[in-house]
Amino acid sequence: MDDETRLAQPEVTMTSSGTSHGTSPGAVRPGGRTARVREAVRAATLAELAEKGFDGLTVEGVALRSGVHKTTVYRRWGSVEGLAADALDLASGEPWPVPDTGGAEGDLRELARLVVTGFTDPETGPVSAAFISAAVRNPPTARALHAFFAARHEQSAVIVERAVARGEMPAGTDAAEVVRTCVAPLYYRLFITGEPVGEAVADRAAAAALAAARAGVFVSG
Repeated sequence: MDDETRLAQPEVTMTSSGTSHGTSPGAVRPGGRTARVREAVRAATLAELAEKGFDGLTVEGVALRSGVHKTTVYRRWGSVEGLAADALDLASGEPWPVPDTGGAEGDLRELARLVVTGFTDPETGPVSAAFISAAVRNPPTARALHAFFAARHEQSAVIVERAVARGEMPAGTDAAEVVRTCVAPLYYRLFITGEPVGEAVADRAAAAALAAARAGVFVSG
């Protein structure tokens, strides 16, 4: 069996009952040649999304840009939906620069600004927007995006944990709800109304989330 065919064979995991389940697209082995192929395909997928959007994403384009034979890409990722989902899957496991300014006000403000930068930056913005657009129309990408945001909420929870420890928020505050409230107005402007977003908008959203958290709005019942 040659390398191309070997890399194309999807590995499976076995449950205690012996039933096999396929892993996520592209996730065959955690290291070695397979990891390099997966990363090359992910980088090519992001580059294609940045240039052409989700509607312009093709397996052929990713194969050409990554240098991975299109047969391998088809067999391991299946479709453009699989490529997008796997790129999000990889991103969800990567560390995020969660702010640590010494106070909840600064942390939430910087968190909101990170979101704005992610969508307005000339390089990262088109990719982020492409994922959102794809998730609206494509269930596999939507599931991957939901998992991505769940990972981000988990990573950002430390902002609220620190705030509670400092006495800036009441005990029992739901960290995920604070984060959602902080960034939700930004997504509303970006993808619903099309209104401009900037640091002033980000700061206002962060201030609103902080005020609600301090008032105990997000304390779990």
